[in-house]
Formats: sequence, C-alpha cells, structure tokens
Amino acid sequence: MRWCNLEKFVALLRGINISGKNKIPMQELKLGFESLGYKEVVTYLNSGNVIFSSNINDKVKISNDIYKMLENKFNLKIPVFVIKSDELNNLLSNKPDWWGTGDKNIYDNIIFIIPPTTYKDVYEALGEPKIELEKIKEYKNSIFWSYDLKNYRKTNWWSKTASTIIRNSIIIRTANTMKKVLELCR
Repeated sequence: MRWCNLEKFVALLRGINISGKNKIPMQELKLGFESLGYKEVVTYLNSGNVIFSSNINDKVKISNDIYKMLENKFNLKIPVFVIKSDELNNLLSNKPDWWGTGDKNIYDNIIFIIPPTTYKDVYEALGEPKIELEKIKEYKNSIFWSYDLKNYRKTNWWSKTASTIIRNSIIIRTANTMKKVLELCR
C-alpha cells in the first residue's frame, strides 16, 4: 500500500481509563492503531486521544475499524469519534469569544456529536442550559460548552451528559486537551 496522500486524523474514545474502568494502556492502544495500518500514531493523556495518519479518507470506515479493533483487542464496546485535523483546526478557529479563555472559574468543553446523532438530538435530550451557569454554541454539529466551575452540579447539562440516553452519542473533551491535540497534529 502506498502512503503518499496521508491525512492527519484524531480519534476520541469515550470513557476509557476513568475510575478504573475500560482500562487500556496507551502503548497497547498505539499498537492497536498501528495494527490497522495507521501511521504516525501518537496518544495524548490516558483518556483516549489518538492522533494518526491514514490514506483512507472515509471517517465512517475509520471509526468502524477502530471500534472493531477495540472490541477484538480489548473486549470493549465504546463510542469512537473521528475528526480530520483540518476540521478540528476549523472548529477551534470558530470558537465563541467566551470559550477557552483560561479563566480558572470557568470549565470549557467541546461536545463532539457522533453521527448520525445531531445537535438537535443532543439539545432535546439535555434540555435548555441554565443561562446563569452555562453557555453553549453549536458549530458544525459540535457544541462549545462552558460552565461555572463552582456551581457545576447546579447546571442543567453536567449530570445529564453522563446519565441520559444521549451519553453514548457524545464525547466530551476540555478546551486545553483539544488545543494540545491540535498542536500534536502539526
């Protein structure tokens, strides 16, 4: 197989290495991605952020291949979200002014929505955010979401992202994590 038109991708895996559940050593995860034929595989943190290159341009195929590898190699059935590095760059370049400012009193996240789920589906499942505590902005079927750190338990979305039927259709990452992941794509 020729590797002349490689494209950078980011795979985000939901719920690995959290509270002792869904344990995957990052070196083994890297080897799993390499076994699929992906190149330049790098993991970031211990929470399922994987940067890699591929000459396959079909995100659905890539997601399905990763999902099957996780099931076969690690016996885990976990949601996978794949985004091209240029799409991630575009997403972060279109962040709202209030997001990712470094304010220690605010917690900034991106909610990545796994197709075929849509923003409308997520919004209907989570409901109206509490305006005084949290802000959201949808962009290209992802959601910038920030909330007051001291009052996170009072927000409408915080508990629902982990407890509603929508939880397996979304993957959440912090602003700092995604900024670093984008740097690693370069």
